[in-house]
Amino acid sequence: MAFAFIIGGFVLLIIGLVLYFVPNLFSWFGKLPGDIRIIKENSRVHIPITSMILISVGLTLLINLIKWIKDWFNF
Repeated sequence: MAFAFIIGGFVLLIIGLVLYFVPNLFSWFGKLPGDIRIIKENSRVHIPITSMILISVGLTLLINLIKWIKDWFNF
């Protein structure tokens, strides 16, 4: 369990550093076709459906790859 927390903290550190030093890296988020953006005088609504689907597919592939590597090397 402690190892999972260490890895999770390391991943969060890397994500934070990337967002700090390259802030325009994720400028596409919420602007893909299929994302809903409603902008009126006094309100803004952003619903990034397509962006969240892409992130979900990417994370699913990453988690399955990690599980496959873990099973392959018997960690």
